[in-house]
Amino acid sequence: VQLQASGGGLVQPGGSRRLSCAASGFISDEYAIGWFRQAPGKEREEVACINMRDGSTYYPDSLKGRFIISREDSSKTVYLQMSSLRPEDTADYYCAAEEPIKSTDLPCYYGMDYWGKGTLVTVSS
Repeated sequence: VQLQASGGGLVQPGGSRRLSCAASGFISDEYAIGWFRQAPGKEREEVACINMRDGSTYYPDSLKGRFIISREDSSKTVYLQMSSLRPEDTADYYCAAEEPIKSTDLPCYYGMDYWGKGTLVTVSS
């Protein structure tokens, strides 16, 4: 399994950015893709998760409404649309895969199996 995140860069506060995760190498569609982030000096946190089989999405309460995860079925690319960005959103953003999904009720919750390299998002004026 290979995961490649891209789309990071410098964004002004209040702005938007879309990250992409190119995923390949899965043996079935029974997997989930999650976006995670890690800011300097902080623990890694989950940003969003999508069940690639049925498209169901999951977000932490603190980010609902500002971040949207989606998929493109033909290419298996997963996107993270971020809006109303704040300086505290500055972090390395990673996409990761869980295959197979350990809990269909809580995909991405019980640990990810594959990780890609991060893409840095800096929110600053």
